[in-house]
Amino acid sequence: MAADDTSIKVSRQTRERLARLAAERRTTLKELVEELASSAPTAAELAEREQRAREVLSEHFGVEVTDAELAASARLREVIAGRKAAA
Repeated sequence: MAADDTSIKVSRQTRERLARLAAERRTTLKELVEELASSAPTAAELAEREQRAREVLSEHFGVEVTDAELAASARLREVIAGRKAAA
């Protein structure tokens, strides 16, 4: 194990699923977990994206997105995600 490596504890079922995913992608479990971790944005990164998007909409299109509109959009995404999960 490299000096900057560490370990994480997951259930056996999760470890087996991760191992299957890694094998299907022809990568290591370590590389798969690193890819998953780096591709999932943090709350701060999402907030930054939201702010940048609002600035672009305002500056280039004269559209001001309100907090209420943003909340409605989030609720819509949750409904859509729920439908996809049920399908």
